[in-house]
Amino acid sequence: MRNLKLYFKYIRLNFLTGLQYKGWPIMVLQVMIVVITDPLGLILLFSQFGSIGVWSVERIILIYALAVTSFGLAESFCRGFDYFPWRMIRSGDFDRVLLRPASLFVQISASYFHIHRFSRVLGGIGAITWCLWKLGVEPTLLNMAIIVLSLIGGFLAYAGVFLMTSGIAFFTIQGLDWIYIFTNASYQVTRIPIDYIPKILRNLFTFFMPMLVISYYPASAVCGWGDGYLKALCALPAGLAFFIFSNFIWNFGVRHYRSTGS
Repeated sequence: MRNLKLYFKYIRLNFLTGLQYKGWPIMVLQVMIVVITDPLGLILLFSQFGSIGVWSVERIILIYALAVTSFGLAESFCRGFDYFPWRMIRSGDFDRVLLRPASLFVQISASYFHIHRFSRVLGGIGAITWCLWKLGVEPTLLNMAIIVLSLIGGFLAYAGVFLMTSGIAFFTIQGLDWIYIFTNASYQVTRIPIDYIPKILRNLFTFFMPMLVISYYPASAVCGWGDGYLKALCALPAGLAFFIFSNFIWNFGVRHYRSTGS
């Protein structure tokens, strides 16, 4: 409970700090425009050529929106780990963090909170709502619970990517560009109908980074595409399992950390 209070205190301070920058509304608008226009090419393509088999534009955008919203949540509330390799390892600031009598996870995850990053979450939720309405999905308690659980699972999965990146950075002393395959690139993959995703990518984003588990299967369940609710309920356990795996890498890196001055 103490760590949770400390986390939200950090977030509140960073939020208020961000409000001091007079240009923050423009940054929020900028990110919102990016979120809205990102799938615009997909919409224009479908409006010109129609559906691809059973795949309509609403189906694909729903899967995409679940992934984007999950990424936005992790990007907003665990932003510190995204900056960690550059801001704390190479500069030696992690030495100072280790001296504080507080949770390392709380100190680092809440060390940054950018208001404009939350626009991705708001835009994603808006897209999810629109798609569910267009697809005629009834807002039953079970359907809403599936959507919420998928977002929580997705948040844990993306937070796990940031955590894993930070753990690896103890040995590489900097961030690795290939790790972004599991962040920005992963939610772009969801814009491809799952039937047409190459098998190697489908397996990668199902059994390692559970991107399709936290996006496609929940969407399939609430829309009645034939996969049922059992696979959809795996979204939270899959995200949690990936987070635990990433936390193991992080703790392994912390145990083998050597001070910048040593």
